[in-house]
Amino acid sequence: MQRNALTLIYIYLLWLGVAVADESSPQTHLGLGDVEASTLTFQLTGEYVTAIRPEADNEIELLYDPLSTSSTSTLKAIPTAVYRPESYEAIDRARTSSQTEAKSIPIQWHETWVLGPDVTDRHTLRQLARMSSNAYHLPGQKQWRDLDPSWNINNSFPFGWDNAEDGFRGFVFQSEDNSTVVLSIKGTTLQGPTSRKDKLNDNLLFSCCCARVDFSWIFSTVCNCYSWSPLHNRCDDPCLSAALVRESLFYSIGTKLVRDLRVLYPFANIWLVGHSLGGSLASLLGSTFGLPAVAFEAPGERMAAHRLHLPLPPLNFPSALPRVPVTHVYNNADPIPQGACTGVASPCAQVGYALETRCHLGKTIVYDTVGRLGWHVGVRNHGIDALILDVLDAEGPWPDGEAGEEREVPTAREEAECVDCFKWEFGHFKKHPIG
Repeated sequence: MQRNALTLIYIYLLWLGVAVADESSPQTHLGLGDVEASTLTFQLTGEYVTAIRPEADNEIELLYDPLSTSSTSTLKAIPTAVYRPESYEAIDRARTSSQTEAKSIPIQWHETWVLGPDVTDRHTLRQLARMSSNAYHLPGQKQWRDLDPSWNINNSFPFGWDNAEDGFRGFVFQSEDNSTVVLSIKGTTLQGPTSRKDKLNDNLLFSCCCARVDFSWIFSTVCNCYSWSPLHNRCDDPCLSAALVRESLFYSIGTKLVRDLRVLYPFANIWLVGHSLGGSLASLLGSTFGLPAVAFEAPGERMAAHRLHLPLPPLNFPSALPRVPVTHVYNNADPIPQGACTGVASPCAQVGYALETRCHLGKTIVYDTVGRLGWHVGVRNHGIDALILDVLDAEGPWPDGEAGEEREVPTAREEAECVDCFKWEFGHFKKHPIG
């Protein structure tokens, strides 16, 4: 259970003498002059090692081992404008009203400045990508990545690993002075105890209509929102919204976890990161709470935000997109974040995934691996390892747009002209929509 993991963190913080606060405590809204660019130091004071307990059905136990010396790593942080509601309860009321009564409740948004990750810095992106990779593994496993050459195991807290069937997993990284907390969310695992729920969340969030790729998927859909029509693919909007508000789905679990972290770290900057499904969840949660988020190789989540009835901050004029503190990072040889792994014959559909959306919230950094590295578009380029080793670790500038410029990190841009699921018609087609 998530609560058990957070209780351990809470006790650990009290032992360190770190202040915790009630979620209802008033929020301080800072101006640009109150926040200065900085480097954040993450210190390793001990490591978690895994031990298998044969007497408990081979249950994996995490043991904390203090180190005699400590090591550090730094990330660059810059002042970042975020928009936050007065409380999460205001968001919850607005979502409920929009979904159940089709009424929009105005929300008062407050602009405040926080330290967010400097996404123009390659080293910072490398470290955040490694954190995203580590969300898939336990400390001590071969695949665990150090956040710096001097590190062995990162100072982190796992969550979700005490329930093998829950699926919502990851790690919480914290800076040396507790000023910044990074929540890293695991993405999809194709095989393993979480794969069933991973696939359910993928197909609900990123398919056009309940993972109905064509008529042959009639027994593989994840909700009953398709409405037959001889002329169009039709899908019932209220039904889709109802399907996405289940308490057992990852977004709902994530909101509870973020609220708990804000109580445990009332004065800290909280960042969200993740890869693939984990990145999209990081973006949705960051947009909900006004927290900086960086997503790697993530499917488009803009349509999911609409179906979740998320109230979003004011539009970023002259753009028609809301001002959310989200940055997506992907390479153009990965078809999944581009909504190009579609159709009944696609590799995604062959293994039961309908990843059809391509429009993202926030801004997007696209690495031209097709042009610079000669990669061919394919799902093998979706993994976080390829992005870390061959892209973020690679020296030299990258093409930046059509003007022929080159940068160490391509410019983050909005996806202003993006449209999802244009072959579908959405509306009210069912009398009693049940997801």
